[in-house]
Amino acid sequence: MASTTARTALTVCFLWVATALPATAADIARGAELYRKCVSCHTLEANGRNRAGPRLHGLFGRVAGSVGDYRYSDALKGSGIIWTEQTLDAYLKDSEAFVPGTKMYGGLSLDQDREDLIAYLRAAAGRP
Repeated sequence: MASTTARTALTVCFLWVATALPATAADIARGAELYRKCVSCHTLEANGRNRAGPRLHGLFGRVAGSVGDYRYSDALKGSGIIWTEQTLDAYLKDSEAFVPGTKMYGGLSLDQDREDLIAYLRAAAGRP
């Protein structure tokens, strides 16, 4: 009986620890490598110039389509999206499906790639 109770307690402890820890940790350094694909269209600096895409400084918490000196698609301007890790993840997975008519193209099909890139952007893009 005692061994069953001990096993049950150990199992409960293991499950508690396993669910408290993230399944995978985001790799910011790998996210920086992935961001190299984005630099032809985006900058991260507060006063960075817009390119084919808008500057990303202050991205998190910002309303989509709100960088004043960038010409967004009507679809993105009218989307009402606020950029969070979740909305950015969906957008980076398939921008055209998430916001039909957006100018953004491409994306990242692998969950871990998006997680790493978003962690890097969170660290590098500054606060709004």
